[in-house]
Amino acid sequence: MTTDPRPLIEVEDAARWFDVSAPWLERVLARKPRTLLRAVDGVSFTIQRGETLALVGESGCGKSTIARLLVGLYPLTRGSVTFDGEPLSRMLQPGGQAMRKRLQMIFQDPYASLNPRWRVGRIIAEPMVAHTRLTAEERAARVDELLQQVGLHPSDRDRFPHQFSGGQRQRISIARALAVNPEFLVCDEPTSALDVSVQAQVLNIMKDLQRRLGLTYLFISHNLAVVHHVADRVGVMYLGRIVEIASRDELFETPRHPYTRMLLSAIPDIAGEGGARTPVAGEVPNPLDPPSGCTFHPRCPFARDVCRTQAPQTVMRGMAQIACHAVAEGWPMDAPAATETAAVAP
Repeated sequence: MTTDPRPLIEVEDAARWFDVSAPWLERVLARKPRTLLRAVDGVSFTIQRGETLALVGESGCGKSTIARLLVGLYPLTRGSVTFDGEPLSRMLQPGGQAMRKRLQMIFQDPYASLNPRWRVGRIIAEPMVAHTRLTAEERAARVDELLQQVGLHPSDRDRFPHQFSGGQRQRISIARALAVNPEFLVCDEPTSALDVSVQAQVLNIMKDLQRRLGLTYLFISHNLAVVHHVADRVGVMYLGRIVEIASRDELFETPRHPYTRMLLSAIPDIAGEGGARTPVAGEVPNPLDPPSGCTFHPRCPFARDVCRTQAPQTVMRGMAQIACHAVAEGWPMDAPAATETAAVAP
């Protein structure tokens, strides 16, 4: 990792809401208000140069929405995102091409993210056509170089995506993302569609490329074993908010937020001594109608009355950031709350 103390990415109070209301006339006739899905609601974090920050959480928590916010695929509803000190919004303005080429994305599904009608050479060269002034010969040489970097052969440039396995297709996706020499890669579950053995190969390629090229990663995943392998720091999301951020070792060895404990209890083989099993009932609430106060309180065995009415503020414990009343006020967390009304599963 680089020693530059300035973060490459700064996200401050970022929110992205989607209007999922019924059609206008239907709402008017039924006198229904607009319905907003708060996919991301007040998220703040930084990513240092050369670092891998992983975001984890159950499906629907907002991880992929953040990924798309950071590459400009979604506009912000509120808050700010800066890249190397510049507002990310400049990327969408005239003259923002230089910034756009510095941020690239690797998508989840290698079967859907590659054009089946194009040969691999054209797929990888496409970003160069859009963002560089390289000649056709220079682009061809760069394609060959990229294929070798991801463990494929230059002759593969003349084949079509359907002629490759899932792991090989994801390597092609990585090569395409690297085509314009980006500094920051957003990786949205890049190995979830692959077999376990193939996952390891792709992850090792990504880590090797990061070391050699000085890349910075935002790594989205629901697989904590994969996160343990690749991440420097880990952020845990729940219903559109980050509830805990800590270094990988600190989070896996001493999880503090009850939700983090719940996630780690499912993988006792990599949870440390601090990762004791914590029984948590219930399922993720409807994101269209989230609970008041701390949104995790219906499932939390340590919840008290304040959790139902007040959203917790983020506090620091060492280098970790946690949004939890129990952590902030030092409640005992070795047993469920008994002096006040305990949480009830939905």
